[in-house]
Amino acid sequence: MIDPRILRDEPDRVRAAQAKRGLSDEVVDRALAADEARRRAIVEFEEKRAEQKKLGKLISAANKGGAPEEKADLLARTKVLAADVKTAEAAQGEAEAEWKAALGSIPNLASDHTPEGGEDDFVVLETIGTPRDFAAEGFEPRDHIELGKLLGAIDLERGAKVSGSRFYFLTGVGAQLERALVNMAMDQAREAGFTEVIPPAMVKPRAMEGTGFLGQAADDVYRIEGEDMYLVGTSEVPMAAYHSDEILDGNSLPMRYAAFSPCFRKEAGSHGKDTKGIIRVHWFDKVEMFVYTTLEDAEAEHQRLLDWEKQFLDKLELAYQVIDVAAGDLGLSAKAKYDCEAWIPTQGKYRELTSTSNCTDFQTRRLDTRGRFEEGIKPVATLNGTLCAITRTIVAILETHQQADGSVRVPKALQPYLGGREVLEVVNG
Repeated sequence: MIDPRILRDEPDRVRAAQAKRGLSDEVVDRALAADEARRRAIVEFEEKRAEQKKLGKLISAANKGGAPEEKADLLARTKVLAADVKTAEAAQGEAEAEWKAALGSIPNLASDHTPEGGEDDFVVLETIGTPRDFAAEGFEPRDHIELGKLLGAIDLERGAKVSGSRFYFLTGVGAQLERALVNMAMDQAREAGFTEVIPPAMVKPRAMEGTGFLGQAADDVYRIEGEDMYLVGTSEVPMAAYHSDEILDGNSLPMRYAAFSPCFRKEAGSHGKDTKGIIRVHWFDKVEMFVYTTLEDAEAEHQRLLDWEKQFLDKLELAYQVIDVAAGDLGLSAKAKYDCEAWIPTQGKYRELTSTSNCTDFQTRRLDTRGRFEEGIKPVATLNGTLCAITRTIVAILETHQQADGSVRVPKALQPYLGGREVLEVVNG
């Protein structure tokens, strides 16, 4: 959640941030009113408790020699006051819950550089590489669905038969390609100083809520009925909760983790979009970078994460663009987000392959993760960045590096992870 002091001291700043995301500022007024009600409830409860303690001392004194009438009067007042204290305590609890709910529904304040608007209002920061001109090479590119069949790499029909739409099997060289990409991504992360992690793919509600995925993104989350557990849509969730309720040694920051996990998404609201192939699916595997650092270094760390993502895409010899995502498309927790979008030849456009977000202290305040520094204990920042989302990366590799006969050239950096293989050969020609 945002720093409550910003809401109290700079409410117009929060209102402007809501407008930048295209959201109503009604929640700002609701949160301010809830904060005022909470503070009044605290005062009323403390006053009743103080009165109760004072009365307790009078009863103690009366027991040492007071008149019976006085004792009876004090005991009667005590009974009434005890009920008043209980009522005030309940009112304080309700006011606190309302305050937390209102504050928790306010998204992180977008960065000054973040464009205003929604999904289509991003700003292109740079373009790397040049999309292949297949017409100049004399052939029409095949899409990843056809290439997957030719290579014996992707089985969509049996995926749908076994699990339904937006599911798939990776077979043969497709399965080998996933393992190769995971290993290459993990090796790059380890060499950059990241600790490798295999996190759980199921989490408790607090982890999901603490990372901001039970707000506006709740419709896209799979809940396990009867278990009060959720399937994660990204390992950002368990990694953000990894140090929940902990005070980290400030000297140990930044703490960098590279987590490999399956990801599950309902893809709510995507009806009719990418219904064929493996671009938009209900399950995929991903290598995610996750960092705990100081608030002061968070912006610089955001740039580092972006650079590591670009290095990985460069190794895969892909043409891509980097965009600054608009405020309305950030998600609840992010202050700023950069996407790397690879050129997909058969679609004739760039599609998201990786993203990296600076969540500042938004998640750590919700999950009670702080750092101990020379100046005292204070909030820390979290950041996340996709290093390799497997299915979309496979799509980009197959379509970008395909050859006229349907075979696919393997990028040089990936060849050692495929046993030195330079070409993925057609097996179903």
